[in-house]
Amino acid sequence: MSSLGYGAVIPLIPLTAVHIGASAALAAAIAALVGIGQIIGDVPAGWLVTRIGEKWSLVMAMLIDAVALVSMGLVHHLGLLAAAVLVNGMAGAVYGIARQNYLTVAIPYRYRARALSTLGGVFRVGWFVGPMAGAWILRAASMSWAYGFASIASIFAAAVTTVMPDLPPVDTPQTAVADAPTKISTWTIATQNSRVLWTTGLGVTALMVVRSARRSLLPLWCHANGLTPATTDLIYAWSMAADVLLFLPGGALMDKFGRWWVAVPSIFIQAVALLTLPLAHTTVTIGIVALIIGIGNGASSGIVMTLGSDASPDVGRPQFLAAWRLLSDTGSAMGPIVVTLVTLAWPLSAASIVMSIIGLVGSYWMGRWVPRGTR
Repeated sequence: MSSLGYGAVIPLIPLTAVHIGASAALAAAIAALVGIGQIIGDVPAGWLVTRIGEKWSLVMAMLIDAVALVSMGLVHHLGLLAAAVLVNGMAGAVYGIARQNYLTVAIPYRYRARALSTLGGVFRVGWFVGPMAGAWILRAASMSWAYGFASIASIFAAAVTTVMPDLPPVDTPQTAVADAPTKISTWTIATQNSRVLWTTGLGVTALMVVRSARRSLLPLWCHANGLTPATTDLIYAWSMAADVLLFLPGGALMDKFGRWWVAVPSIFIQAVALLTLPLAHTTVTIGIVALIIGIGNGASSGIVMTLGSDASPDVGRPQFLAAWRLLSDTGSAMGPIVVTLVTLAWPLSAASIVMSIIGLVGSYWMGRWVPRGTR
């Protein structure tokens, strides 16, 4: 429900900013505030999940998200729009850590990749159906109605979450529990696990930079080539269709052969697709590039959560996942920022090429540090 509503407005955030009066660079910067809000919220989110639990953290996050979404559709000032987008990102940080910690504990390791890729796939189903719903709404009404639809979906999601079962207890060694500090900090856990954070974690950051291109760069490229918001939503949905079809095979591949065989090809395919985006100027050609991006991203559904869960310790898991998401969310935020900085000096096509280079370097880095086999 949450992703269904958000999917309807993902490509509309930069377009809303342009509609209010922002330039392409400023619109990309406002879209980047989703990721910046997640970065700001990651560490407090780890603390919140530890204190009140996953279930009520999810409910709180989605209710706050509902307020932020409806605000995006009502405001007519760039500053207020930016504030609403920032709050949306902060709520997403709580949402992301709570859902990942829940499944990491609840699902046995041998099913972990399939479980987390299915979680990612469920969101991709929403992100696929959502843009189509958004396009239908935009044909009959204004963008404000699309944001209202997203807000209502988040409220329904919060209501459904209230009946979710509590997290089962975790079997941890008594010595580990006895040695753990009473109030363990995110910094302490991050320091203890610094090697994996600075190796695999940095590769995840590059992957998230490339992934963010579809959210920020693709809508702006559609706008620059004269496509309507409704057509942009449909192209986005077309790209998400590949994600929906590939998340189950991707999870099975990770569980059977290892995480490497999904992580590395995923970022490489997306990087190559971004390299060709400047050559696409029609609805059909842009749609083809969007589809290739979706293919690369779809097979890696859940890869970031799976790698983080694999590396997380039994004691201090929420704090570790907060540090892990800090790296991945930094990548999500950096993508639109890179687009903004590049477009200040060069055409939008240059931003696509720069993002592609980041992806190619990231594919090498992931190939170096992600384990090739299974545990």
